[in-house]
Amino acid sequence: MTPIVDMDLQSLLLHHAIDRFNAAYAASLDERRFNEWPECFVEDARYKVQARENFDRKLPLALIALESQGMMRDRIYGTSQTIYHGPYYTRHVVSPARVTHAGAGTADDPIRAEANYAVFRTKPGSVSEVYQVGRYIDAFVHTDAGLKLQSRLCVYDSEMVLNSLIYPV
Repeated sequence: MTPIVDMDLQSLLLHHAIDRFNAAYAASLDERRFNEWPECFVEDARYKVQARENFDRKLPLALIALESQGMMRDRIYGTSQTIYHGPYYTRHVVSPARVTHAGAGTADDPIRAEANYAVFRTKPGSVSEVYQVGRYIDAFVHTDAGLKLQSRLCVYDSEMVLNSLIYPV
């Protein structure tokens, strides 16, 4: 276990920037502004939602594996325009991030961070339920528009995904 140490200002600012990013990311999903979701990523970003069992065993199978912003836009179009499902709302709760590598924030040396997440789902007229619990394993890069994700791996602990995974987590 890493001992708790005083952080310098630059480290605090980096943690704060990542936490603000995660809060905005969660808000865009919870407020159903799905068209904004791909903009959280760089053009050639990767996004994957994978079971912890497969992640731990280094198995490639994932519920979702997208390899670009274009694929993310296609996913959003598909979920909002072509499939029918019972309506529900989500609420993301994201822990403060833990920076695991304070890289330069470039494509070759991204900032690496992890944060725990819980997603709750509420169907109209029903009680809320835990939809998915896990952790984000992220690589961030600096862009003119601020921090963006080079990759986000969502490793979920839940053994069962309720019904299906429609919206991003």
